[in-house]
Amino acid sequence: MEQFTIRMATVADLKTLKDFEQQIIKAERPFDITLDTDPISYYDLKELILADNATVLLAESEGEVVGSGFGVIRDAKPFLDHRKYTYLGFMYTAEAYRGKGVNKRIVDALLAWSKTKGIKEVRLTVYEDNNPAIRAYEKVGFKKHLIEMRLGLD
Repeated sequence: MEQFTIRMATVADLKTLKDFEQQIIKAERPFDITLDTDPISYYDLKELILADNATVLLAESEGEVVGSGFGVIRDAKPFLDHRKYTYLGFMYTAEAYRGKGVNKRIVDALLAWSKTKGIKEVRLTVYEDNNPAIRAYEKVGFKKHLIEMRLGLD
C-alpha cells in the first residue's frame, strides 16, 4: 500500500495549489455550463492558508504533492441545530494517484481538524452528475442531502 504524508499547506505551495485549482476547474467544466470562460479561479488560496478558521491540507508521496483539500469553518443558517460547520472544498488528487486512498486520507484529516475546533457538522458540494466524486465522498460517509436547482433566463 502506498504511503502518503498529510501536511498543512504554506504560501510556498501556492504555485502547485493554483495548478491543482485549474485541474479542478477543467474537470468540473463539463458539469456546469454557467462557468465563465478561462481564466477563472474558485478560491483565494493564500487567504485560506493564512486564515484562522481554515486549513488547507496536502498529501505528499515521496516528496511530491499529489492531493489537496481544505476545510473552512462557516456560520450555519440560524434555523439549523448547529451554529457552525466545516465546509470542505478544493478536493483534488493527481491522476496517477486516484483510487489509492489519497482523498480519504485528506478528508479524514479535515474531519479530525474539525473535531479539534468543536465542529459537529461537515458539508461539501458536488455536481449531481459527477458520479466518481459522489462515490468517493460516499465511501468516507457523506450522504446526499440537498439538490440545488437552477434555471437560466437568457
